[in-house]
Amino acid sequence: MVQITMRDERMLDWLAIVRIADIEAIRWALGAYLGTGQPVAVRRANHWVNRLMQAGLLDRARPTFRDSSIVWATHQAIGKPAPNLFRQTTRHEVAVALISARYLAAGFTWNRDRKPSGMLEHQADGVAQKGDHIELIEVELTPKTWQRYKQIFDNHTYRLDRENITQISYYCTAEAARIVNREADKYIFRTQRHRLRAESAYDVRGHWTALNHIKVDQSQDLSEG
Repeated sequence: MVQITMRDERMLDWLAIVRIADIEAIRWALGAYLGTGQPVAVRRANHWVNRLMQAGLLDRARPTFRDSSIVWATHQAIGKPAPNLFRQTTRHEVAVALISARYLAAGFTWNRDRKPSGMLEHQADGVAQKGDHIELIEVELTPKTWQRYKQIFDNHTYRLDRENITQISYYCTAEAARIVNREADKYIFRTQRHRLRAESAYDVRGHWTALNHIKVDQSQDLSEG
């Protein structure tokens, strides 16, 4: 019989939020809940996945279009059906899980953003919080149109002004980062522009490629490892 620990429960709670993750995200999330701030070894992460699979709490698959497997919490674990791994958003969701796990390792909490209440509102990919620092996180693997960015940035500006949002961070492919920064220069007022940043952090397949240190505050770093 598999004994479920508090760390296991916290990992399952996290998977209930992000829904799917690759082994790299699992490594970072396990490191976060161990309190090390660094990813655990691949072997240790796979051992954890296999142990919870034996308990019926996790499942995994490797779609033909990916070079690594995808892990998710089962209906038994979180009361949600298995995800459709062939959705067009799968690559994006896996990339979001990775940045989520890196924020956890840096001492942040991670939650879903609130759902839009109207056509002009925008839902970020996640909300990272540590103390009074509240950060909206966006993963941008494919650039949007300038019209869509104008709408999104108008909503970002509103939230920076009125919802105690500290910062908005985009983690992108190189091309998407260039376009996000260009459009932000156009549509975000200069007094708020420094509170939105776009960094090149992924390749077009959604793999983490950041070489420079990505700072979320004066002491935390998400890009090492």
